[in-house]
Amino acid sequence: MNIVAPAIGEARLINRLALRLMPLLGLLYLVAYIDRSNISFAKLQMLDSLGLSEAAYGLGASLFFIGYLLFEVPSNLMLHKYGAPRWMARIMLSWGIVTVLLAFTRSAPMFYVLRFLLGASEAGLYPGVIYYLTLWFPARHRVRMLGYFTVGSSLGNMIGAPICGWLLDKGGLAGLHGWQLVFLVTGVPSILLTFVVLFLLPASPDQARFLAVDEKQWLIQTLAAERAQADVPGSGHASLLSVLVQPRVIGMALYYMMLSISVYGVSYWLPTLVKGFGVSNTTNGLLNIIPWLMATIVLAWLPSKLRGGDRAITAMLIAALLGVACFLSAVFLPTNTLRFAALCFGAPCMYLLIPCFWTLPSKFLFGAQAAAGIAAINSLGNIGGFIAQNLVPWVRETTGSVKAPMLIPASCLLLFAAITVPILCRAKGASVAGTGRR
Repeated sequence: MNIVAPAIGEARLINRLALRLMPLLGLLYLVAYIDRSNISFAKLQMLDSLGLSEAAYGLGASLFFIGYLLFEVPSNLMLHKYGAPRWMARIMLSWGIVTVLLAFTRSAPMFYVLRFLLGASEAGLYPGVIYYLTLWFPARHRVRMLGYFTVGSSLGNMIGAPICGWLLDKGGLAGLHGWQLVFLVTGVPSILLTFVVLFLLPASPDQARFLAVDEKQWLIQTLAAERAQADVPGSGHASLLSVLVQPRVIGMALYYMMLSISVYGVSYWLPTLVKGFGVSNTTNGLLNIIPWLMATIVLAWLPSKLRGGDRAITAMLIAALLGVACFLSAVFLPTNTLRFAALCFGAPCMYLLIPCFWTLPSKFLFGAQAAAGIAAINSLGNIGGFIAQNLVPWVRETTGSVKAPMLIPASCLLLFAAITVPILCRAKGASVAGTGRR
């Protein structure tokens, strides 16, 4: 099928789309990540306020991922049905309200219920955006867009850390504890963004007023050609149910779980680890900026260099192995300074894996199947967050070492690298075969 490029050129059109869509999408993920990571700072005071052990608190924090798991696929299907603006606005409003309510937690059961509801409220945002990007960007441009989007998570950690640390030291304001201020202040932005999303986020290319007719036609035809080339089956109810049990979907979910355990294990435990250096809450927050700043720089720069061929998969293998070395070093190096430096280099390795990974499911999932399949991969994979936030405090209590939990991301990234090797070999084989046919 011969598709005529738009008059302004493909590169300029894609850059215009990126400038129009990615800042808002990245902002949503930034706010979402602040609302996820605030729990790691609130923990520094909330344990004593509620009289919880590390393990009990870890269980409550991890219930977020159970709500996420149960509501992820239905939420993404609703997004496919009702459109991104309306459904993402609903997500923003509900999770902002629940985050604010967490400030008024009075008991462990209330904490558990609200964390579960927070996961249920936010379910669908991340896979929804990944699915949404498949409606706008051809496959060859997605790793760059996913890199821009993932910047929101590293920025969320980077911006949220000093804010949360500072708020902890402001306890007593309006008669509230520091941890209560953390939830109140971080919950309000998502409520305010509800209206921004509703009115500024376009649903699809054919409804985008900022695109010319030839630009819309080129996008629609290019994306349709990709779907046809992939030989995508129908998207009826039976097909949607079958995609959830496809071996490739389940395999991708387990693969992603290794990355999820690593990311959430590090982000959950890092403030506790740095607190062990003997610093104040404000200083803790400032130090936590450094690893996420480095991750942000890598995400803003490197994914754009990984277009085409098997570059993204090769980058995954290298980043995973470097991450293993960094997190092992964070356990066994002799000084706090060296261990913290290792963590700072380990964070970008983990975060680079995320946009590279999400280019894989979009190679075989499209349309409503993509909405269901991507949500299934993300929700099952995010069980890793539940595992991490229970396993990390267990390792701490079992070993008596605040450093030992960093063996968890090291082990998971090693397994992730081992799984990546055959995927890379198949990609290289397919590339060679394609060259031979030409």
